[in-house]
Amino acid sequence: MTPNVVTLWYRAPELLFQAKMQTTAIDMWAAGCIFGELLLNKPLMCGRSEIHQIELIIDFLGTPNDRIWPGFSELPIMKNFSLKEQPYNNVKYVFRSLSSAGVRLLNSLFLYDSKNRATAPECLQSSYFKEKPLPCEPSLMPSFPQHRNMKRKDCHSQDFQSKQISFF
Repeated sequence: MTPNVVTLWYRAPELLFQAKMQTTAIDMWAAGCIFGELLLNKPLMCGRSEIHQIELIIDFLGTPNDRIWPGFSELPIMKNFSLKEQPYNNVKYVFRSLSSAGVRLLNSLFLYDSKNRATAPECLQSSYFKEKPLPCEPSLMPSFPQHRNMKRKDCHSQDFQSKQISFF
């Protein structure tokens, strides 16, 4: 059990608040952060420290409490730490152009109580993925096989680096 299993910006609150139990729900929190990042075209919560990350999460989702996260006040860090009061969930304000189904999906990934956080199969059933624009067929996705099949030593050559930059 280590709190550093995930990069700080994607670290779930149960890790930041030193909960004793860790589950795959930490990965779903990280998936929510990545989903938000893709929607915003920038990182969602760029904490400089664990305390700053907690502050950013609270600004985004509101202050956790025992009602929304049973046992929260008993977490080890809460014995020496007090949180600012921020009663509002700001997901729909941060993602103003996102549909209500998308907001519901993000909120299900950003639940403080990891026992209630959405699982991958539950997310795949979200009505968000049935909205337009629908995903394209996998066969229509771009592919760059010339780079995928290159030998490792070629990946570090100047020629490869200039080709790689030209794609973007």
